[in-house]
Amino acid sequence: MVAALAVLAAGCAGPEPTMFDAGKKVRVGAKGDQPGTSNEPHDGEFNGFDITVAREVLARVGVENPLFSGVLSKNRAAALRKGDIDLVAATFSITEQRMRPVEKGGEGLDFVGPYASTPQGILVRAADKGRYRDLSDLNGRLVCVWKGTTSEKELNKPAYKQIRLHEEEDAAYCVKALEAGEVDAVSTDQLILYGFMEAEPTLAVAPGIAFGASNDYGIAMARTPEHRKDCEKLRDALKKYVAGNEWDRDFQNNLPRVPLAARNEARPTVAEIDAVSCRDHPANASVD
Repeated sequence: MVAALAVLAAGCAGPEPTMFDAGKKVRVGAKGDQPGTSNEPHDGEFNGFDITVAREVLARVGVENPLFSGVLSKNRAAALRKGDIDLVAATFSITEQRMRPVEKGGEGLDFVGPYASTPQGILVRAADKGRYRDLSDLNGRLVCVWKGTTSEKELNKPAYKQIRLHEEEDAAYCVKALEAGEVDAVSTDQLILYGFMEAEPTLAVAPGIAFGASNDYGIAMARTPEHRKDCEKLRDALKKYVAGNEWDRDFQNNLPRVPLAARNEARPTVAEIDAVSCRDHPANASVD
Protein backbone atom coordinates (compact mmCIF):
# COMPACT_ATOMS: atom_id res chain seq x y z
CA MET A 1 0.00 0.00 0.00
CA VAL A 2 2.77 2.43 0.97
CA ALA A 3 4.68 1.64 -2.21
CA ALA A 4 1.56 2.10 -4.31
CA LEU A 5 0.84 5.48 -2.72
CA ALA A 6 4.42 6.58 -3.33
CA VAL A 7 4.17 5.69 -7.00
CA LEU A 8 0.82 7.46 -7.25
CA ALA A 9 2.21 10.57 -5.57
CA ALA A 10 5.19 10.62 -7.91
CA GLY A 11 2.90 10.28 -10.91
CA CYS A 12 0.72 13.16 -9.75
CA ALA A 13 3.61 15.48 -9.03
CA GLY A 14 3.97 18.33 -11.48
CA PRO A 15 7.11 19.15 -13.41
CA GLU A 16 10.07 20.42 -11.44
CA PRO A 17 10.04 24.22 -11.06
CA THR A 18 12.48 26.07 -13.27
CA MET A 19 13.80 29.59 -13.56
CA PHE A 20 11.53 30.13 -16.54
CA ASP A 21 8.15 29.15 -15.05
CA ALA A 22 5.26 31.26 -16.30
CA GLY A 23 4.83 34.44 -14.30
CA LYS A 24 8.21 34.20 -12.56
CA LYS A 25 10.37 37.29 -12.81
CA VAL A 26 13.92 36.55 -13.94
CA ARG A 27 16.47 38.88 -12.34
CA VAL A 28 19.47 39.70 -14.52
CA GLY A 29 22.61 41.41 -13.27
CA ALA A 30 24.07 43.87 -15.79
CA LYS A 31 26.61 46.66 -16.01
CA GLY A 32 25.26 50.17 -15.72
CA ASP A 33 28.19 52.16 -17.09
CA GLN A 34 29.31 50.59 -20.37
CA PRO A 35 27.72 52.32 -23.38
CA GLY A 36 27.18 49.93 -26.27
CA THR A 37 27.49 46.74 -24.23
CA SER A 38 25.54 47.28 -21.00
CA ASN A 39 24.42 50.68 -19.83
CA GLU A 40 21.76 52.29 -17.65
CA PRO A 41 21.04 55.85 -18.78
CA HIS A 42 19.25 58.28 -16.51
CA ASP A 43 15.82 56.95 -17.53
CA GLY A 44 16.60 53.66 -15.79
CA GLU A 45 16.12 51.53 -18.90
CA PHE A 46 19.12 49.25 -19.50
CA ASN A 47 20.42 48.99 -23.04
CA GLY A 48 23.40 47.65 -24.99
CA PHE A 49 24.40 44.43 -26.72
CA ASP A 50 24.47 42.37 -23.50
CA ILE A 51 20.95 43.50 -22.72
CA THR A 52 19.68 42.84 -26.23
CA VAL A 53 21.13 39.32 -26.28
CA ALA A 54 19.67 38.53 -22.85
CA ARG A 55 16.23 39.77 -23.90
CA GLU A 56 16.35 37.82 -27.17
CA VAL A 57 17.33 34.45 -25.72
CA LEU A 58 15.03 34.80 -22.70
CA ALA A 59 12.10 35.62 -24.98
CA ARG A 60 12.80 32.37 -26.84
CA VAL A 61 12.27 30.40 -23.61
CA GLY A 62 9.10 32.28 -22.72
CA VAL A 63 10.47 35.00 -20.44
CA GLU A 64 9.24 38.50 -21.16
CA ASN A 65 10.39 41.67 -19.39
CA PRO A 66 13.31 40.37 -17.30
CA LEU A 67 14.32 42.59 -14.39
CA PHE A 68 17.76 44.15 -14.91
CA SER A 69 19.82 45.57 -12.06
CA GLY A 70 23.38 46.84 -11.79
CA VAL A 71 26.24 44.62 -10.63
CA LEU A 72 29.94 45.38 -10.21
CA SER A 73 32.44 43.16 -12.02
CA LYS A 74 33.98 41.95 -8.76
CA ASN A 75 30.56 40.96 -7.33
CA ARG A 76 29.06 39.03 -10.27
CA ALA A 77 29.81 35.47 -9.15
CA ALA A 78 29.00 36.09 -5.48
CA ALA A 79 25.64 37.67 -6.34
CA LEU A 80 24.70 34.58 -8.36
CA ARG A 81 25.74 32.12 -5.67
CA LYS A 82 23.85 34.06 -2.97
CA GLY A 83 20.70 34.07 -5.09
CA ASP A 84 20.52 37.86 -5.25
CA ILE A 85 20.11 37.54 -9.03
CA ASP A 86 19.28 34.66 -11.37
CA LEU A 87 21.52 35.47 -14.33
CA VAL A 88 24.39 37.77 -15.22
CA ALA A 89 24.70 39.35 -18.67
CA ALA A 90 27.53 41.80 -18.06
CA THR A 91 30.44 41.27 -20.48
CA PHE A 92 31.26 38.28 -18.25
CA SER A 93 34.14 36.27 -19.72
CA ILE A 94 33.82 32.49 -19.71
CA THR A 95 36.89 30.97 -18.05
CA GLU A 96 37.71 27.50 -16.84
CA GLN A 97 38.28 28.85 -13.33
CA ARG A 98 34.81 30.39 -13.23
CA MET A 99 33.29 27.13 -14.49
CA ARG A 100 35.17 24.96 -11.99
CA PRO A 101 33.19 23.81 -8.91
CA VAL A 102 33.66 25.89 -5.77
CA GLU A 103 35.05 22.90 -3.88
CA LYS A 104 37.84 22.72 -6.48
CA GLY A 105 38.74 26.39 -6.14
CA GLY A 106 36.45 27.71 -8.85
CA GLU A 107 33.38 29.95 -8.87
CA GLY A 108 30.83 27.23 -9.63
CA LEU A 109 29.10 28.92 -12.54
CA ASP A 110 27.31 27.65 -15.63
CA PHE A 111 27.63 29.74 -18.79
CA VAL A 112 25.57 30.10 -21.92
CA GLY A 113 27.84 31.35 -24.66
CA PRO A 114 29.87 32.73 -26.10
CA TYR A 115 27.57 35.33 -27.57
CA ALA A 116 30.58 37.50 -28.52
CA SER A 117 34.37 37.32 -28.33
CA THR A 118 37.01 40.05 -28.08
CA PRO A 119 40.70 40.63 -27.23
CA GLN A 120 41.95 43.31 -24.85
CA GLY A 121 42.49 46.84 -26.13
CA ILE A 122 43.45 50.36 -25.14
CA LEU A 123 41.33 53.52 -24.98
CA VAL A 124 43.09 56.89 -25.10
CA ARG A 125 42.23 60.52 -25.65
CA ALA A 126 41.56 60.99 -29.37
CA ALA A 127 44.16 63.74 -29.63
CA ASP A 128 46.82 61.29 -28.34
CA LYS A 129 45.98 58.15 -30.30
CA GLY A 130 48.87 58.62 -32.73
CA ARG A 131 51.31 58.11 -29.85
CA TYR A 132 50.15 54.56 -29.15
CA ARG A 133 50.92 52.02 -31.85
CA ASP A 134 52.18 49.20 -29.66
CA LEU A 135 51.86 48.13 -26.02
CA SER A 136 55.47 49.18 -25.43
CA ASP A 137 54.36 52.77 -26.03
CA LEU A 138 52.53 52.49 -22.70
CA ASN A 139 55.68 51.74 -20.72
CA GLY A 140 55.87 54.24 -17.89
CA ARG A 141 52.33 55.43 -18.60
CA LEU A 142 49.43 55.19 -16.15
CA VAL A 143 46.71 52.81 -17.37
CA CYS A 144 43.38 52.47 -15.59
CA VAL A 145 41.72 49.08 -15.12
CA TRP A 146 38.83 48.05 -12.90
CA LYS A 147 38.70 45.28 -10.35
CA GLY A 148 37.54 41.80 -11.21
CA THR A 149 38.19 42.13 -14.95
CA THR A 150 40.33 40.14 -17.36
CA SER A 151 42.42 43.22 -18.18
CA GLU A 152 43.30 43.71 -14.53
CA LYS A 153 44.68 40.16 -14.41
CA GLU A 154 46.39 40.40 -17.81
CA LEU A 155 48.23 43.67 -17.19
CA ASN A 156 49.40 42.48 -13.78
CA LYS A 157 51.51 39.81 -15.50
CA PRO A 158 55.31 40.24 -15.39
CA ALA A 159 55.40 40.86 -19.16
CA TYR A 160 53.72 44.22 -18.60
CA LYS A 161 55.55 45.30 -15.45
CA GLN A 162 56.71 48.57 -17.04
CA ILE A 163 53.10 49.71 -17.44
CA ARG A 164 51.85 51.53 -14.36
CA LEU A 165 48.37 50.47 -13.30
CA HIS A 166 45.65 52.45 -11.58
CA GLU A 167 42.72 50.40 -10.30
CA GLU A 168 39.16 51.68 -9.96
CA GLU A 169 35.88 50.08 -8.92
CA ASP A 170 34.29 50.09 -12.35
CA ALA A 171 34.34 51.41 -15.90
CA ALA A 172 32.83 54.86 -15.36
CA TYR A 173 35.56 55.84 -12.89
CA CYS A 174 38.32 54.90 -15.33
CA VAL A 175 36.76 56.78 -18.23
CA LYS A 176 36.27 59.91 -16.12
CA ALA A 177 39.91 59.72 -15.03
CA LEU A 178 41.00 59.46 -18.67
CA GLU A 179 38.88 62.43 -19.73
CA ALA A 180 40.26 64.47 -16.82
CA GLY A 181 43.85 63.68 -17.77
CA GLU A 182 44.47 61.78 -14.54
CA VAL A 183 45.51 58.61 -16.42
CA ASP A 184 46.99 58.08 -19.89
CA ALA A 185 44.82 55.20 -21.02
CA VAL A 186 42.10 52.74 -20.08
CA SER A 187 42.37 49.03 -20.79
CA THR A 188 39.65 46.43 -21.03
CA ASP A 189 37.94 44.36 -23.71
CA GLN A 190 38.02 46.02 -27.13
CA LEU A 191 34.26 45.73 -27.64
CA ILE A 192 33.65 47.66 -24.43
CA LEU A 193 36.12 50.33 -25.51
CA TYR A 194 34.41 50.80 -28.88
CA GLY A 195 31.21 51.48 -26.97
CA PHE A 196 32.91 54.25 -25.01
CA MET A 197 34.39 55.61 -28.22
CA GLU A 198 30.90 55.91 -29.71
CA ALA A 199 29.57 57.65 -26.60
CA GLU A 200 32.55 59.98 -26.04
CA PRO A 201 33.90 61.69 -29.22
CA THR A 202 36.99 62.88 -27.34
CA LEU A 203 38.12 59.26 -26.82
CA ALA A 204 39.44 56.69 -29.29
CA VAL A 205 40.46 53.05 -29.36
CA ALA A 206 44.20 52.84 -30.07
CA PRO A 207 44.47 51.33 -33.56
CA GLY A 208 46.45 48.15 -33.91
CA ILE A 209 46.73 47.36 -30.20
CA ALA A 210 45.00 44.09 -29.35
CA PHE A 211 46.48 41.69 -26.83
CA GLY A 212 45.74 38.79 -24.51
CA ALA A 213 43.63 35.74 -25.13
CA SER A 214 40.22 36.30 -26.64
CA ASN A 215 37.49 36.83 -24.05
CA ASP A 216 34.30 34.88 -24.66
CA TYR A 217 31.23 36.53 -23.16
CA GLY A 218 28.56 34.33 -21.63
CA ILE A 219 25.32 34.60 -19.70
CA ALA A 220 26.09 33.13 -16.28
CA MET A 221 24.06 31.37 -13.62
CA ALA A 222 24.90 29.57 -10.40
CA ARG A 223 25.47 25.87 -11.07
CA THR A 224 22.82 23.75 -9.38
CA PRO A 225 21.19 20.48 -10.54
CA GLU A 226 17.90 22.23 -11.28
CA HIS A 227 19.58 25.07 -13.18
CA ARG A 228 21.41 22.82 -15.64
CA LYS A 229 18.18 22.23 -17.59
CA ASP A 230 17.55 25.99 -17.60
CA CYS A 231 21.06 26.47 -18.92
CA GLU A 232 20.50 23.99 -21.74
CA LYS A 233 17.29 25.76 -22.77
CA LEU A 234 19.10 29.07 -22.98
CA ARG A 235 21.99 27.45 -24.87
CA ASP A 236 19.64 26.11 -27.54
CA ALA A 237 17.96 29.52 -27.78
CA LEU A 238 21.33 31.24 -28.22
CA LYS A 239 22.37 28.83 -30.97
CA LYS A 240 19.24 29.68 -32.95
CA TYR A 241 19.79 33.38 -32.35
CA VAL A 242 23.38 33.46 -33.66
CA ALA A 243 22.50 31.20 -36.61
CA GLY A 244 20.02 33.77 -37.94
CA ASN A 245 20.33 37.38 -39.02
CA GLU A 246 19.40 38.90 -35.67
CA TRP A 247 22.89 38.70 -34.16
CA ASP A 248 24.44 40.88 -36.91
CA ARG A 249 21.57 43.35 -36.72
CA ASP A 250 21.75 43.71 -32.96
CA PHE A 251 25.55 43.90 -32.84
CA GLN A 252 25.68 46.67 -35.43
CA ASN A 253 22.85 48.61 -33.77
CA ASN A 254 24.56 48.56 -30.39
CA LEU A 255 28.24 48.75 -31.40
CA PRO A 256 28.37 50.63 -34.72
CA ARG A 257 32.03 51.74 -34.33
CA VAL A 258 33.43 48.19 -34.27
CA PRO A 259 35.25 47.55 -37.59
CA LEU A 260 33.84 44.82 -39.83
CA ALA A 261 36.82 42.52 -39.34
CA ALA A 262 36.50 42.75 -35.55
CA ARG A 263 32.74 42.19 -35.78
CA ASN A 264 33.29 39.02 -37.80
CA GLU A 265 35.81 37.78 -35.22
CA ALA A 266 33.35 38.57 -32.43
CA ARG A 267 30.57 36.41 -33.84
CA PRO A 268 30.47 32.90 -32.30
CA THR A 269 29.77 29.63 -34.08
CA VAL A 270 27.31 26.99 -32.91
CA ALA A 271 30.25 24.64 -32.26
CA GLU A 272 31.90 27.23 -30.01
CA ILE A 273 28.67 27.61 -28.04
CA ASP A 274 28.39 23.85 -27.58
CA ALA A 275 32.01 23.62 -26.41
CA VAL A 276 31.57 25.78 -23.29
CA SER A 277 27.85 26.09 -22.54
CA CYS A 278 26.37 24.25 -19.56
CA ARG A 279 29.54 22.30 -18.79
CA ASP A 280 31.69 21.78 -15.71
CA HIS A 281 34.73 22.64 -17.84
CA PRO A 282 35.35 23.52 -21.52
CA ALA A 283 35.04 20.57 -23.86
CA ASN A 284 38.72 20.79 -24.88
CA ALA A 285 40.10 21.31 -21.35
CA SER A 286 41.96 18.72 -19.32
CA VAL A 287 40.12 17.55 -16.22
CA ASP A 288 41.91 17.49 -12.85
